[in-house]
Amino acid sequence: MEDYISSFSFDRRLAPYDIEGSIAHVRMLSAKRIVPSKDAAKIIRGLKSIGSDIAKGKRLPKAEDIHFAVEAELVRRIGDVGKKMHTARSRNDQVVLDLKLYVRKAANDVIGKIVKTQKAVLGCASKNSSVLMPGYTHLQHGQPLFFAHHILAYGWMLERDKGRFKDTLKRLDENPLGACAFAGTAFPIDRAKTARALGFSKTSENSVDTVSDRDFIVEFVFASALLMTHLSRFAEEMVTWSSSEFGFVKLPEHLTSGSSIMPQKRNPDTAELIRGKSSKTIGNLTQLLSLIKNLPLSYNRDLQEDKPPLFDAADTALASLDIAEQTFAGMKVNAERMDEECRKGYLLATELADYLARKGMPFRKAHAAVKQLINSLRINFKFGEDLENVPLSELREYSTLFEQDIFKHLSPRLNAAAKNSYGGTGSKALAVQIRNFKKLLK
Repeated sequence: MEDYISSFSFDRRLAPYDIEGSIAHVRMLSAKRIVPSKDAAKIIRGLKSIGSDIAKGKRLPKAEDIHFAVEAELVRRIGDVGKKMHTARSRNDQVVLDLKLYVRKAANDVIGKIVKTQKAVLGCASKNSSVLMPGYTHLQHGQPLFFAHHILAYGWMLERDKGRFKDTLKRLDENPLGACAFAGTAFPIDRAKTARALGFSKTSENSVDTVSDRDFIVEFVFASALLMTHLSRFAEEMVTWSSSEFGFVKLPEHLTSGSSIMPQKRNPDTAELIRGKSSKTIGNLTQLLSLIKNLPLSYNRDLQEDKPPLFDAADTALASLDIAEQTFAGMKVNAERMDEECRKGYLLATELADYLARKGMPFRKAHAAVKQLINSLRINFKFGEDLENVPLSELREYSTLFEQDIFKHLSPRLNAAAKNSYGGTGSKALAVQIRNFKKLLK
C-alpha cells in the first residue's frame, strides 16, 4: 500500500518549491500571531537548513511524498515545534502551490531557451540571406524562394510558442495557499500576504476550484506539445535535407552519430530523436486530459499522477530546444545544390501564368494554358525542366501573348526577389521581415 501510493520517487524535485512555500506560510502565521514568532523563526531556520542541504545534493529520507519528507526532516532537526508548520494548510493547497512555483520556473526557462533558439534562427537566416532554394508544397517543387525566408518560418513558430508559455504564466498567477483541503480555514490567515511573498499578483477566489485546478499544468504541457511539434517539423526537414538525395545541408558533426557496421555513415540521430520525443510530449498532454476529465470536485488522489507528464514535458522541451539551437547555429548550407534544384520541376510555371494575367488574360485561363504547356513538356522532355530553356516559339503555341520579354521573368533569383508583398520572400520584403524579427529579440 505504501509503495503503491507513494509519489516521492518523482515529486522530490519539488523540494525547493515546497520549502519556499512553507517559509512564506510560516511568516504569515507569525505575522497573524497564529504561531509564536519564536517558534516561527526556529521553523524557518530549519527549513532553510534543509533547503541548503538539498542544494548541495543531499537527499531526504524516503516518505510518502515530498511534503511529508520535508516535514519529517524538519521535526527531526528542530523537534515538535516543527509540527506547527502545517497549521491552516493542507497538502491539497500545498501541492498546488509547489506545482505553480515549479511551472512558473519551468515556463520562464523554456521562454529563455526559445529566445536563444530564435537568435540562432536569425543568425542562420542572416548568414544565408542570398541563398536561393526551391519552395515546396506536398514535398513537390513549387516556386523559388530564399532560404532565409524559409528558415525564418521556424522563428515565427517559436514566437507563437513563446506567447503560449507567457499566457500560461498569466493564468497561473493566483496564490492557492489558504484554500486548505477545499473549504478554506477559520484561522485568521492573510492570503494576500503569502501571495505577495511568493510573487503572485492575486489570490484565488474559490477554494474548491483552487485545489482541483490543474489547468496551468495542462496549458504548460499543451504549449510544450505544440513547441515539440514545431521542432519535429524542423527536425524532419533536417533529416530530409541532409540526405544524399537532397544534400541541401550538412548537420554539425557532434549532433550526428556513426553506424555500428557501416563506417561511412553519419546519421541525423538528434533530429530523429526530436521527432520521436515529440510523440511522447503529445502523449503527456493526452494523459493529463484523460486524467482530469471525469474527476469530481474537489481533490482526488488521481491528481498525484499529474507530475510525471509535467516533468517529462519540461525536461524534453528544454533539452530539445538546446539541440535545435545548436542545429540552427551549426548547419552548413549547400547553396550550389539548392540552386541546382531551382532549375528543376518547372519551378517558374506560376510566373508564366502571372505573365499572361498581366497581359490581360483571366488568370484561370492563363493557368489552364500553362498547365497544357507543362504537360506537353513532361511528355516530350526535350527542353528539360528549366523553363528558361523553352524557346519562344514553343511558348506561343499555347498563347500568342508570350513575347520575348518573358525571359527576363524566368530567372529563379529575379523571380524570388520580386515577390515583395508584405511577408513575402522578395528581397525588400525579406529585409523588412529580418528587421522586424530582430526587434522581437531585443
